[in-house]
Amino acid sequence: MKGMLTVAFLTAAITTQAQQRHTHFSHTLETTASAERIWQIWTDVPNWNQWDRGLQSAELRGPFQVGTKGVLIPDKGPKSTFVIDSIVPNESYTFRTKLPLGSLYVRRYLTRQADKTLFTHEVWFTGLTKGLFGKALGKNYRAMLPDVMKTINAIAVSNGRKSE
Repeated sequence: MKGMLTVAFLTAAITTQAQQRHTHFSHTLETTASAERIWQIWTDVPNWNQWDRGLQSAELRGPFQVGTKGVLIPDKGPKSTFVIDSIVPNESYTFRTKLPLGSLYVRRYLTRQADKTLFTHEVWFTGLTKGLFGKALGKNYRAMLPDVMKTINAIAVSNGRKSE
């Protein structure tokens, strides 16, 4: 039994480590802003550059729904097309950008707990080139993610206040 617990803890530690590599990582932040406010910020694609410092502009070519495509223009590097792969309204969505011999996925999701909201950005690379793109792009994305999340929180909290 003791050996099984050790294996379980080691497996959990390895899984956590694996999710925090340059090919698969996430960041979660707690906020006092409403989940609805975070969702509003996340789904306002033309204003993504207000909170993502690595993004020059973003455009969605249609309604915010599964299958809709958009364009991301980073501060550095070529523009890329993305497609919304999944949506659970007011809870989560995932979009995908094609890369040579692979893809980049971004999943954003909300977790509600009593009087607080947790919001998470999860990023991962797939395909034959995931290691290459993880090193080339993932390292920088991972480093920027905590600041991106703090900026989203600041916008949500300041704009979410009711005028008195």
